[in-house]
Amino acid sequence: MRNKRLVMLMEIAIFGALGFVLDRLLVFEMPQGGSITLVMLPILLMAFRRGVWAGVLTGFIVGLLQLITGNFYAAPLSFGFVILQVGLDYVIAFIVIGFAGLFRNRFLQAKDLDHKKGMVIAVVSGAFVGSFLRYIVHVITGIFFFGEFAGEQNVVLYSLIYNSTYMIPVFLLGAIVCSILFMTAPRLLQPNN
Repeated sequence: MRNKRLVMLMEIAIFGALGFVLDRLLVFEMPQGGSITLVMLPILLMAFRRGVWAGVLTGFIVGLLQLITGNFYAAPLSFGFVILQVGLDYVIAFIVIGFAGLFRNRFLQAKDLDHKKGMVIAVVSGAFVGSFLRYIVHVITGIFFFGEFAGEQNVVLYSLIYNSTYMIPVFLLGAIVCSILFMTAPRLLQPNN
């Protein structure tokens, strides 16, 4: 039992570090923050491999590594609330991706039945839930901390649109890559392998 827990913690640490590295490989970056990267892949992998809590811990490590290394963008006018804004955007936003693990059992059931479509639906559903929760966190911080960028526009609408410009591609990238990866190497999702 103790060895299994140690192996799981080592996997979480390794995948958290991998997520941090993948976040540094930018596909596209928005001017006030938000980027298209593969950061979600290791978090999704752990969420499907070990469940929600492993995904949540992996996301926490990714966010924590970003904070420790100074790889974050603080809102210019957040004043005394910088810790709240950075904590939401860089820790909570990655933690919630781990909730993709809610679809782990569906994936494993579909895999046992060799139902490829069911496997893909489970992966895409999990990636959507993780991405959507992350999106909501970024929208909230956009409303409360980045409102000055909206100018004359409605700040809520501005945050919804701005954050969707990178979160939709991030979701699609994560869903496609994870579907391909999990379909071609489903043994990655079995902790005993």
